[in-house]
Amino acid sequence: MEPKVMILLGSASDINIAEKALDTLEKLKIPYDIRVASAHRTHQKVKNIVTEATKNGIEVFMGIAGLSAHLPGIIAANTHRPVVGVPVDVKLGGMDALFATVQMPLGAPVATVGVDRGENAAILSAQIIGINDLNVRERLSSMRKDFFTKVKEDEDNLLGNLHGEYYSPPSWKEMEMKDNSNEALTSENENSPKVAVVSGSYSDMKIAKKTTMFLDKLNISHESAVVSPIRSPDKFEKFLDINKDAEIFIAISGLSAHVTGAVVAHTEKPVLGVPCSMRLDGLDALLSMVNMPPGVPVATTGIDSGGNAAILAAEMLAIGDSSIKGELLNFKGNINCKS
Repeated sequence: MEPKVMILLGSASDINIAEKALDTLEKLKIPYDIRVASAHRTHQKVKNIVTEATKNGIEVFMGIAGLSAHLPGIIAANTHRPVVGVPVDVKLGGMDALFATVQMPLGAPVATVGVDRGENAAILSAQIIGINDLNVRERLSSMRKDFFTKVKEDEDNLLGNLHGEYYSPPSWKEMEMKDNSNEALTSENENSPKVAVVSGSYSDMKIAKKTTMFLDKLNISHESAVVSPIRSPDKFEKFLDINKDAEIFIAISGLSAHVTGAVVAHTEKPVLGVPCSMRLDGLDALLSMVNMPPGVPVATTGIDSGGNAAILAAEMLAIGDSSIKGELLNFKGNINCKS
């Protein structure tokens, strides 16, 4: 059984975060390997592990590190495979590690999840692998149903203990969740774009155009729209429904970045997030985008990094598409020459 996910820890002390990922990968039956290698103290070891693992078929790398967390970036520098970064809270609430992980230069994206969110890193890795593996997609769908059931059980337990005099539950019956997971797993539309790009506001269009420009350079089919889940929720859901067969979604948003959360709530496919610097230098968008609850990860790129979002999408798609892999390697080679 060859591993599909390679997990690198910057320090053995990060194992408690890694265990969240390991437990999730075990539940999803995804083979993995795990190593300890520091980006600063054992740089050559990291490079050797990554280059050999890439040659031997690893599909996704996961870098888990705290403090000046350069490990995911060093991994990304040495592979064309997607890299998932998990910043660890050692100091400063993990913000130092978050910024070091997510703010990568063009050409070496890291799909960053929230601080200490090892389980979300594993789910995101599974979503990436699931682009080409129906069995993994089915197990992911089952896990998502389990999350829904858990929330319903928690709600029933909570409400069962409320005895206020004016507590008045409504007489109408709550609508049951529609189960369309099997339809999503089996539907195939040859005319569907590989990537669906959605922006929450026309003020995000500069970043959206950069994203689609890079997708064009990489010859990746895409569909894009500007529609807000807050101002136009029905139109937003219609766009997602029309593009439900897309393999990856890219959500672009500033301010409180509701777009990414709305997209991830409607799909089990990988969702890439690009925070925009409308206010507070984009920190509001970054923090509301990356710190998602367990079960619904957003692969967050750096602020205004539309180009890296497109490259990250290409890395994910290239796992099962030799044509896109060729375009990606050629593109990365040209970036290296120019730099």
